[in-house]
Order: sequence, then structure tokens, then C-alpha cells
Amino acid sequence: MGSGKSSVGRLIARTLGGRFVDTDKIVTERAGQEITEIFAERGELWFRQEETRALHSLLGSNGIVVATGGGIVTVSANRPLLKQLGLVVWLTADEETIWERVSRNKKRPLLHTDNPRDTVRTLLAERNPLYEAAADMQVDTSALTHAEVAERICRRLRP
Repeated sequence: MGSGKSSVGRLIARTLGGRFVDTDKIVTERAGQEITEIFAERGELWFRQEETRALHSLLGSNGIVVATGGGIVTVSANRPLLKQLGLVVWLTADEETIWERVSRNKKRPLLHTDNPRDTVRTLLAERNPLYEAAADMQVDTSALTHAEVAERICRRLRP
């Protein structure tokens, strides 16, 4: 959350001539609802199941760059699906940077808590080992622009 997945993903797809796909968009389009509405009305479990369904729908696609929701790795079945889709890049940032990026966005349902800053800290602690296990490459985005992050990843992807 707040690492730049969608912005960087779009840049990579444009640079490499591929198609950008966002699993959050797939889920929201299928549901006909925004993520905050999905979480409020259907719950996080339903959302996570739909993320898995979205990943399955992308298997076999060529020339795509996929951005996922930050919690996609919390479902163990999703981690091998991500690997099947291609190189898995973990965009990370330090807690302070993440907080600065997400604190003004009211469309993040997991931050609708009494102490959203503590929630960010908790999510990072819970998810970081999962991201690390799933990733083929890690890029710290804390002090980089989206273009700089995309360039680092494209260097790895180009033959």
C-alpha cells in the first residue's frame, strides 16, 4: 500500500510496449463497486477471493504488467499464481514514507481504524515476510521517483 505499484506498473508497460493490468480494477469492475464499498458490504474475505479469481483470469496472458493490491500476498494460493504470471517485483518503502503517501487517501478501507498509523505499522510487519518470500526482485521506492523505479525494473526485464 502506497509503494507506487500502479503508477510504476503503468510506466513499465508503456516503456516495454505491454499492457497494464490492475487486479484492483478487475475486482471493482466485476463487482460494480469501489473497494471501500466492497469491504463495507461484502467484506475483506470476499475481496481476497476475487483477487485470486482475477489472478487466475490473467494466467497465460503475454506482454502484461500486473499491479496488485497490497494484501494479495496474504492469501497463500496467490503467491504461486504471481510467480506463474512472471517476475514478481516487491516495491517497498519505509514506514514513514508509506504513511506520508497513504494518510490523506480516504479510499483505503484497511486504514479505517482508530489508529491508522499503527495499522500501517502492523500491516508492514505482517506482510513483509510474505512479500519477501514471493518476490524475485525488491526495489525500495522511498527516495525514488516512479520513473526511477520503473527504469530499475526495466533494466532487469530487458534481455
